[in-house]
This record gives sequence, C-alpha cells and structure tokens, in this order.
Amino acid sequence: MTEPHPVPPEGTPPTVPQLDVRAAEPPAAHTPPSTEGFADRPPGYPSALVWLRAGILRDWRGVLGAFFATWFYLPVALLLAFWGGLILAVTGLFAGGLGTDDQLPQVLRDAPLIGPLLEAFLTRSGGVLGGVVGFVAGFLGGFLAVLVVPWLGADAGPLTVATGLVGTVVAAALIGVLYTLYRVLLEPRLLVVSGARQPSRRENARLRPVLDECARRLGLPTVPRLLMEDDPVLSNARTYARHVVVTTAVLTEPDDEIAALFSHELVHWRTGDEITSAFVRGVGLPLTLAHALPAWLMRTFPHPGTNFVVFLFFWPVLLTMRYVVLPLHARDVRAAEYRADLGAVLTGHVDGMRRVLERRLSFETGRSGWDEAVCATHPPHELRLDALERASVAGASVEAGEPAVTAERLFGHAGPVGTRRTWLLVGALALAACAGTGGLGVVQWAFFRPQSAVDGYFSALADRDSDAALGFLTGQSDVTGQSGVTDQSGVTDRKLLARLLRGEGYQPPTDVKISSVDRDGDTATATVAYRLAGAAQTSTVKLRRDDEATAGFFHGWRVDGGLAVLNTPIAGPGVRLNGVELPGAAEGPALMLLPGTYTATGPSSALSETPAETVVVGPAQNAATLQLAPVLKPTAVEAVEARVRAWLDECVKQAVAAPPGCPFRYPSGSTQKVTWKMLEYPKVAVELTGPASAQVATPYETQGRVQVSGTNTYFGSDSPFTEEDTFTVAGVATADGDAVAFRPTTN
Repeated sequence: MTEPHPVPPEGTPPTVPQLDVRAAEPPAAHTPPSTEGFADRPPGYPSALVWLRAGILRDWRGVLGAFFATWFYLPVALLLAFWGGLILAVTGLFAGGLGTDDQLPQVLRDAPLIGPLLEAFLTRSGGVLGGVVGFVAGFLGGFLAVLVVPWLGADAGPLTVATGLVGTVVAAALIGVLYTLYRVLLEPRLLVVSGARQPSRRENARLRPVLDECARRLGLPTVPRLLMEDDPVLSNARTYARHVVVTTAVLTEPDDEIAALFSHELVHWRTGDEITSAFVRGVGLPLTLAHALPAWLMRTFPHPGTNFVVFLFFWPVLLTMRYVVLPLHARDVRAAEYRADLGAVLTGHVDGMRRVLERRLSFETGRSGWDEAVCATHPPHELRLDALERASVAGASVEAGEPAVTAERLFGHAGPVGTRRTWLLVGALALAACAGTGGLGVVQWAFFRPQSAVDGYFSALADRDSDAALGFLTGQSDVTGQSGVTDQSGVTDRKLLARLLRGEGYQPPTDVKISSVDRDGDTATATVAYRLAGAAQTSTVKLRRDDEATAGFFHGWRVDGGLAVLNTPIAGPGVRLNGVELPGAAEGPALMLLPGTYTATGPSSALSETPAETVVVGPAQNAATLQLAPVLKPTAVEAVEARVRAWLDECVKQAVAAPPGCPFRYPSGSTQKVTWKMLEYPKVAVELTGPASAQVATPYETQGRVQVSGTNTYFGSDSPFTEEDTFTVAGVATADGDAVAFRPTTN
C-alpha cells in the first residue's frame, strides 16, 4: 500500500504533473486482464463478488429500514391507520358527546362536588375525549393490523413465522442483488440517458493527469471512467460504481482544488459507496418505484398546488421514505462523506479541500427541519472542515491519540468470499440438513398420524380427562374452535367441564374402533364405531393437520369439532348436570360438552318440580338441547287457593265501602255501617312462569261472590241496603321455601 504523500508547506500548492494532450488517452496498463469481466471496478478486491459483498453489507441500518418499510407494507399500514383513526375518531366524537355522561357510575354521579364536576366535564368535553381516544385506537389498530395480523394467522406457528420471515428476507436480498447488478452492468447507458457524455480531448488533457496522480497517491493502480456533464455554473462531481461524472464548471477551478475533488471521489469509488446505495434501493425496490413517480412530478412541476395534489395521493409513500428509509440511509451516506474527505489527506491536498469546503460554507444556511437536519446526505461543511483538520497528517498528534490516516485504515482489507475449507464445511452442513430433514419426515409419518389423534381423543374421554381431550381438538390452547359453531375459544369453563366428566352421571363412548381414515392434504376423515347410551353407533370424525409443530418439527393431527353447544331454556339456580349446578345464561359464556351421556336434573320448589333427563352428545355433534321443563306440583293449586282465601278473608273484615287492595268495592258517595260477607270463594287457575313463580287468574265461570250491606244517607235520611256482586282475583304466586306466597295485582 502506498505511503501517504507528505503535505507541502502552508501556502505552497502541491506539485501536480504538467498537463499534456498526449496524456488524454490512458495507457493500456490501467486495465489489468483480471478486471475485464467487470471493467473499471475498483482495485483491491480479489473478485467482483467480494467488491459487491463489501458494498452490500456496509449500511445495515439503511437496508433494515428499506426492508421493514417495503416488505412489511408500511405505507399500507399508514393508510389503514389514518382511515381507521378517522372513522373511530368520528364515532368517538358523536358517542362521547351524546352518551359519555350516561356511563358515569351512579356512585360518582351522586358524590358531592365531584359528581357534578365530572358530569359537566363529560357533557361538554366527552365528544373531544371520545374523538381523541377513537383516533388513537383506530390508528394503532389499523397500523398493527397490517404489520402484525399477517404473521398471526391461524397457521402462523413459530416455525411458520420464522420460515415466512426467512423467505421474505431472501426475496428482498435477491431483489436487492439483482437491482445492484442492473445498476452496475448498465451504468454506462444509464448515465448517458441522464446527460453524461465522454470528455473531449481538451477536457481529458485537463483532468485525466490530475485523476491519475490522485489515484497513484492513494495507491490505486486503476481509475474509474471519466464522464462529463455540461454545467458551466456548479462545480461538482459524482461517483458511481464504475464512473466519475464531473461538471464542466470544474475545468475553471485551480489544480489543487480539482485534485482534492478527485481524491474525494476516488475514495467513494474505492469503498463502493454506490454499491451500498444501490443495494438499499434494491431491497426496497417496490417502495423505491412507488416513490419515483411523486418525486418526479414534484420535481418536474414545482408548484404548491401540484405538490399538494401529489402529496394527497402519495402521502403514505412519501412519509415512509421521508421518516423511515431516508433518515436511516442518510446516516451511512454522511459517514461516507467524512470518509471520502480523508482522501485529500492521503493525497496531500488538504488545502485544496479546505478551500472547496470554505467556499461552499459561505452559501450554507442553518439546517432546520427534518429534511435538512436528519435526511441530509452531506454533513455541515463546518463539521467536515473540523474533521479534515483533525485527520490531516500535519495536525495529527500522537499525544492526543489521533493516528495518522493511511490507505489501509481508510480502505480496509477485503478478503475472499470463502476458502475451500469453508465451502466444504457448507456442503457438509447442507448434506447433514438433508439427512436430518429426511429423518424428521420418517418420524412425522410413523408417530404423528390421524389415527393417533383419534385414539388419544377417545382414550382421554374414557379416562374422564377433559384437559387431555380438549388438547386433541383443533385450535386448542384453552378451548377449541370447530366448524359449524361460532369460534369457541373461551366460550366454556374448563374447570366446570372437568367436574362434569368426573360426575356420576357421565358415561363416555365405549368399544371405540376406527374403521377407516381418508386423508386429503391437510384434512382427514375417520370413520369411528362405538357404543353410546347402550346403542351401537357410527360417526364420521373430521381431522385437521396441526399448524403448530411439536418440538418445532412434527405436525400432529387434531379433531375438527368434538364440542357441542348445550342449549337449555332454563337459566337459573337448581339446574344440574351430573350433579353439578350449571351457571345461568347471563353469568358466563355458553357451555360446551364433550361426547358422552349426561344426566340432567332441574330445580324444585313449593310450586313446581322438574323431571330428570338424559343428554346424549355424539363425537360429530355440534349442539345438544336440554329440555328441562318444570311442571306444576299437584298440591300447588290448593296452596295458592288457600293463600287467596286468607287474603280475601282479611278483605271482608274491613268495614269500608272500598277496602284498599281488595278486588271488590261498593260504589256510593255516603255509606255507613258497611259490612262484607263472602258468599262464594273464586276458583283460581295457576300457570307456571318459572320454577318458583306462577301467574294466578280467575276464569269467568268460577268468579267469586260477595255480599255488602250498610246504610246510605240521602238528604238527612238513612236508607239501609244489601247487595251482591261478583269479582275476580289476579296476582302472582311465588315459592317461599316450602311455602307459597301470593301477591295480588291491584286494579
């Protein structure tokens, strides 16, 4: 590696060879035979593969940002998050404004001072609060739906997710490599299309000797192709994978500034910075192409109205590039600029680079805003000047611990892709992987078959082990889901189900035999014969291949179904199954039953009694109905009539024209000495409305009769009277322990 050229004294321009027209054409020795496959690639790499690898693996942050933003559909996530947040914000705005105060607990509503304050706050600010909460919930829900849900599907086990992620990484890397090769191989034509051209003899004679001298001082035996871009105003140069493009304005610059500029660009070329940028764009190629259209429109039609319309249609893509991809990649690009400035230190053109940076510094304004401060591809010129001073050979201080810049430190060492021993090891590992995969396949076929799932399922039922039986059903972590029934995850109580199977009234299927198993891909159908409730039966059991793998490799089978929803019209205390009291319908989710027979009993009270019933659940059954119907006890009507008569006896004892709460009265304005006499008690009809309640009514033909007597006063004279009337009784009878209570209905 060539030693760095000594820096000339302050104020003395560096020595540059005299320019000659004869130096316009580079000698043939500048292109060694080893580089003919990839002409003009940088030296120092054993092969083109090593060159591409060095550039591709440099900017891991930019590659990771491009990969995540593109292959996790970040623009789609932003779009769905915006609309989800907007919809829920509007919903929360109206819901919060119209009904938030109604949701305030009564305890807080009645609290002194606090209750009125909270109610006033929710009344006036509930809409805004609901809108904010709705937008946040909708935004997060929509965003995570795109990013997470595709990886959390029904078949998304750990191995499946890992395999899918590996496949996505491989696809992104392959596209990135192909795009990088496309940019490198077709770079000459792409640059011609962009406006670059071959230099003239005069331009070659002016620039090529300086380029060759800078390459010599950097220890580079070859140089990239030199192209020109017609721009007489802006002095600039851009480095690509195999070319350096210089504007025509550079021709008017001093030799040392041209040399500093070439030293900077040669470092870019030697370190393969364009390969890095091309690979980042290739990994995010779909996003890059989607971003190219709005960027071209805004660049071609620079008008605020055009920019607004373009942003309105492409804002998810623009925001993703601006806030995710560009900031991450710009960090490596800025580091590459600092690294390229060190080329002027190696070639001894620090003063020329300093003057170039100071001249550009005079046009630089403060960097404010995300684009200028975070997404900028070039560091501030003042910081570049400071780094250049600290790294220059003349300013290096051993005491300060600042090592001098060398070509080996700047360019590093690029070794081969792999040795022969490495490739042999890779081949051995691949062979071992193939053998291991074959062995795992044999184990999968031998021990993880549909028959094993069916046998294990019925064996667990025979052992009355509900947890083990649920473990053989599809989608089981806590409770299963099955086709034909709403998703059953969490719709039953595992502890309650275990008590039911251990109860005395449970009988599992017996004499189970698998007649046949038909498999179709990831599904199978088993024909099973068994005895249940004393009768021989045959059912078709459907199975599904388990998406989750045992030990990460072996896919077993699960029974698709196996649980039946218990439908019962009675929801209250006293309903028992195998001696276990069932919760009410409003107390929890629906109860699911495993195959077998269950003995059901209902509640009993002073009014009603419930006959026992047997519930039979088959393996392929989706629902079971429990028709526990309470019936009226024979003694209940007599007990109700006794309570009614006692109530009527109390009514006739009252010496008033209209006994309060009673079914009869005498319609007169002025009566005295009123007496009532029961001539005939009514006969009532009792109809159950529940296990412990009944409706009491009086049929028309069995009405009661009552006699009323007393004295009416008319204009100062008394007139005795005696009359008879009919009446009916209505009310509700309830069971009060072992007794019956009656509550009349007042008219």
